[in-house]
Formats: sequence, C-alpha cells, structure tokens
Amino acid sequence: MQITCGTDIIEIDRIQKSIEEMGERFLERVYTPQEIAYCESKKMQKYQHYAARFAAKEAVFKALSGELKDKYAIEWRNIEVINNEQGRPKVHLQGLHIPNIQNIDISISHCKSYAVANVVAVMDL
Repeated sequence: MQITCGTDIIEIDRIQKSIEEMGERFLERVYTPQEIAYCESKKMQKYQHYAARFAAKEAVFKALSGELKDKYAIEWRNIEVINNEQGRPKVHLQGLHIPNIQNIDISISHCKSYAVANVVAVMDL
C-alpha cells in the first residue's frame, strides 16, 4: 500500500477573473455540469466554490501524479468533486478506471480571498 497526498491553494479572484473573461469556455473546460450547477446555486459565493473545486482538482492531480504520469490522458473534467448527502466533498474520477486506487479522501476550505484543498490517496503497489 502507498499513501500519497496533494495540496493546492488558489486566489478566488483569479478564478473569478477567468470565468468573467472566458465565460462558458472556461467553465466547460474545467468543470462538469454537476459542479457548475452546484457552484451557481451558491449565488453570491459561487466564485469561492468554483475556486475550491479548482484547488481540489489540482490537489488530486498532485496526489495521483505518480500514478497518472504517462499512463492516463486526464482532463480537468475527469476529476469531479461533488458533495455527499451530508455536504462532505468527495472525488469521482469520471471516465477513468485506475485499478490500483483504493480510496481518495478530500478536504476543501475557503474564505473571502483563498480556497484550499487537501487530498490523500491510498493505492495498491
């Protein structure tokens, strides 16, 4: 068994600027329809949630980079961050079957200026 981790922090203003400048093109390249619907439902705080999901995807890339390197073509939308019934975020790898990943755990947080995500992955060797 191998345990890997990934962490990312991003300025919310940076994501807001990308969304405002590139609009749907940016959203559809990075986020799944379910992620977009969730973030848009947050109204005034939607950019915090978009940034948190962006940081989460980056953290997943970092945690799995050794496993993904040269083996899988992975795009932003292959990593989906959704909430369970209790509101806790979870990672869903869409369109990817990576057999040696046992579990991915994620924690996300954000404030007015920053969003951060931490991912821990458990893999078979």
